[in-house]
Amino acid sequence: MSNLFNYDRQGLEAYFTDLGEKRYHGTQVFQWLHQHGVTDFAAMTNLPKRLREYLQSNAQMTLPEILSEKKSRDGTIKWLLRLADANAIETVFIPETGRGTLCVSSQVGCALNCRFCATGQQGFNRNLSVAEIIGQVRIAVAQLSKLDGKHDRHITNVVMMGMGEPLYNFDSVVCAMNIMMDDLAYGLSKYRVTLSTSGLVPEMQRLAEISDVALALSLHAPNDAIREKIIPLNKKYPLKQLMQACRDYFPAQSKRQVTMEYVMLKGVNDAPSHAKELAKLLKNVPSKVNLIPFNPFPGTSYQCSARHSINIFKDILSQQGLNVTIRKTRGDDIEAACGMLAGDFDDKTKRRQRILSKIPVKVEHKKTKWSGSSDEFSAI
Repeated sequence: MSNLFNYDRQGLEAYFTDLGEKRYHGTQVFQWLHQHGVTDFAAMTNLPKRLREYLQSNAQMTLPEILSEKKSRDGTIKWLLRLADANAIETVFIPETGRGTLCVSSQVGCALNCRFCATGQQGFNRNLSVAEIIGQVRIAVAQLSKLDGKHDRHITNVVMMGMGEPLYNFDSVVCAMNIMMDDLAYGLSKYRVTLSTSGLVPEMQRLAEISDVALALSLHAPNDAIREKIIPLNKKYPLKQLMQACRDYFPAQSKRQVTMEYVMLKGVNDAPSHAKELAKLLKNVPSKVNLIPFNPFPGTSYQCSARHSINIFKDILSQQGLNVTIRKTRGDDIEAACGMLAGDFDDKTKRRQRILSKIPVKVEHKKTKWSGSSDEFSAI
């Protein structure tokens, strides 16, 4: 039985054409699902009655189920969503004045093993379906519509920065992003849908050919030696290849830039010499840098760089002509900040079990407090 949330508009049109029905019925159902949030065939009143009855018996419109909703003191909301196989993923909404960003997951866990990321340390189970990806958007829209208060309740931006490496789930992620940008669904601009990758060069090149969504790179190091220690994938796709892929991602005449995400790890990648090296690396790469204060999680040996170290790092990059922001930590009190999403799932890799067997019982958590003007920060 087909889950109609797995189709983009063109897919639904083909689905109904294959049934011998009119093509436009696919568009009608597409709008019911995404614009109106209707998941009852009987309520789709512009469809013929016989077609509604057929769909009732031969199709479904299934979304993940909300297991819990946590609200941070800063307005951030995190949902734990249960999937049909009982695994659970996390989705986060970050409100700001005039802007609402939804952080969406693409995998159950993560196939990579970045050392500074809680998700990566949890292991991996499987890729998410289109329905499970776009379902996070549909659920968030529905939940936010119920809220009252001062925070912006509308989703203006989506970032594929939740659990998982999006480019390892290429087809489903691209299909879901197409739905997000479809004017008959969520109508988001290509400038407001961002995919974040750890650096799968062939898939980055493929994405550039078929999509014009914004791109963010989890860079986090100024050289291969450091990056290989914290992002093992760098051994396969070193920085020389990665920077070329970033240069090629947007058309030469475009003024768009790749966002370079750089988590600040005390004593690892935060020295002034690292900032100078990073500026040299990014020379002639159309990019902007987003410095991310590290968010500690149980079992990690890393610490967040001191505030003054991050400010010095930022100043050096700015002096070299780079556009630099410091990401404001949001939702850390509900473990919804960058790098903290973990979900609840069966780790098929047994990575989590191996890591837990090596960590001490007592783990000290430290939170970084920030002061300064609001223009120093960027939520995403």
